Amino acid sequence: MSETLLAPAPVLTKPPPPRDGAFTMQDFKSDIKPIWCPGCGDYSVLTALAKALAELGRPREQVALISGIGCSSRLPAYTSVYGFHGVHGRALALATGVKLARPDLTVIAAGGDGDGLSIGGNHFLHACRRNVDMTYILMDNQVYGMTKGQASPTTAPDWCEGKLTPEGPGIAPVAPLRLALAAGVSFFARGFAGNPNELARLIVAGITHPGFAVIHVLSPCVTFRPEQRAWKQAVHPLEGAPATDLATAMARFAADDGFTTGIFYACAAPPFMPERKRTKQASDFAKRFLVEI
Repeated sequence: MSETLLAPAPVLTKPPPPRDGAFTMQDFKSDIKPIWCPGCGDYSVLTALAKALAELGRPREQVALISGIGCSSRLPAYTSVYGFHGVHGRALALATGVKLARPDLTVIAAGGDGDGLSIGGNHFLHACRRNVDMTYILMDNQVYGMTKGQASPTTAPDWCEGKLTPEGPGIAPVAPLRLALAAGVSFFARGFAGNPNELARLIVAGITHPGFAVIHVLSPCVTFRPEQRAWKQAVHPLEGAPATDLATAMARFAADDGFTTGIFYACAAPPFMPERKRTKQASDFAKRFLVEI
C-alpha cells in the first residue's frame, strides 16, 4: 500500500477547464486508465462522481478526494482533483482532518464495505455523530474484491463461495443504513452503480447537504460475486419523501431490504466545526525557547 501527499493528481498536465462554469465530466477524470475488472460497478461510480462535480461547477483545486485501501479506493488516481490515497480504514479520519484544516474545500471520502465498515467501522460511527460537512461515498459489493474474494462485513451469512468461509460467514451482515441512523448521521442516500445518472444526483445532494452525508452505493463485483448481475432487477426507488427526524426514519426503514434507492434521511443538524484560532507564526514558537541571560 502507498500513501501520497494531498497534492494535485498527475492529470493536472491537462489544460485547465474553463472558469465560466462550463465544466464537463472529462474535466474531472484523469488520464490514468482504471484497472478495475471488466464489469465492475466502480466504473459507473467514477462516471457519476465526475458528472456530479461537473454539475456543481466547482474548480478542481477546490475539491479533495480522500480514500483508504481497496478496489474502490483507487478513485483519487482516476480523478483530476486533489487526492490522498490513505491507509486501510482511515479515509474518514483523514477526510475529517482535511475539512477541519481547510473548511473552504469540498471534501469527499471514498471506500468500500470492507474498508469503511470493518477496519474503518469505528471511524464511520464517529463521523456520523460528529457531522463534519463532508461526503462519504461507500461502495458496497459485499466482498473483499482486491484480496480475491473473501466475505466482508456486508456479506450474507450463507454465502459459501469464499475460500476462507466455505460454509458461509455464519453471522448477520452489517446494515449500513441502520448503523448510520443509530450513530446519528444527518444524511443518508443509496444509489446503484447501474444507474449513474441517479447516482450523480444523489452525490450532488450529499455534497450540498450541510453536514456529514453518506452515499451508500450498490456496486457489483461480477468477478467474485457474478450473481450480483441480478441487482439490476432487484433495485427499486424509494417511495415518498426523505424522513427528516430520526425516530421516523428508524421506524420507517427498519425493514429496508437493502435494494431501495433514493434519499432516505436528511435532517437539519449543525455541522461540527471548532472555532478557528489565530494562525501561529514561526516566531511565536521561537519565543518559547528564548533564554534570558
